[in-house]
Amino acid sequence: MHIQEWLETIPAVSIYLLVGLVIGLESLGIPLPGEIILVSSALLASQHGEIDPVVLGICASTGAIVGDSIGYAIGRRGGKPLLERLGRRFPKHFGPQHVAQAERAFEKWGMWAVFFGRFVALLRIFAGPLAGVLHMPYWKFLVANILGGILWAGGTTAVIYSIGIVAEPWLKGFSWVALLLALVIGLAVTLVLRSRMKKAAAAADATQTAAAAAE
Repeated sequence: MHIQEWLETIPAVSIYLLVGLVIGLESLGIPLPGEIILVSSALLASQHGEIDPVVLGICASTGAIVGDSIGYAIGRRGGKPLLERLGRRFPKHFGPQHVAQAERAFEKWGMWAVFFGRFVALLRIFAGPLAGVLHMPYWKFLVANILGGILWAGGTTAVIYSIGIVAEPWLKGFSWVALLLALVIGLAVTLVLRSRMKKAAAAADATQTAAAAAE
């Protein structure tokens, strides 16, 4: 069954709780499809009046902020051994290359890695725990976490809801087309940001290598 079709079978309050829970667990460091659930729910809200997009955005933002904060606390207490355990359990998401890439992002951008990490699948899972492992000052993490969580969750809800409202009159029974369009837009943004991060990381590595060779 399609995710959106399944969401249509459960009450609005359950959708609010589901969105908050899935996004919270993803932000905590568990690989889950938080973005897909949020996009599907926001699109559903544009087609069904009983789902309030404002409440949906608030639940998504709350889940993102609380989940990241718990992840930060766990990372600060668990340290590097935590990442090693996660790497063994989720090698596709927490492998050594993923950890190294995320650490380079944090070294280069600091608290901005937490903020912009909301828009990149890899860092969205890593941001909270890694910020704790690296002992980022909590106030910096909190500011970036709150701003990033609200902008990503609230902004995604608003954009997808608006797309659904505009598209619904002429799509009618073809809601899957709107969902596909929304997913393509979200994927495009993610790929652009990820590409820029990889280029920046590669440039940083080249600079460090050149500095080491010069010594």
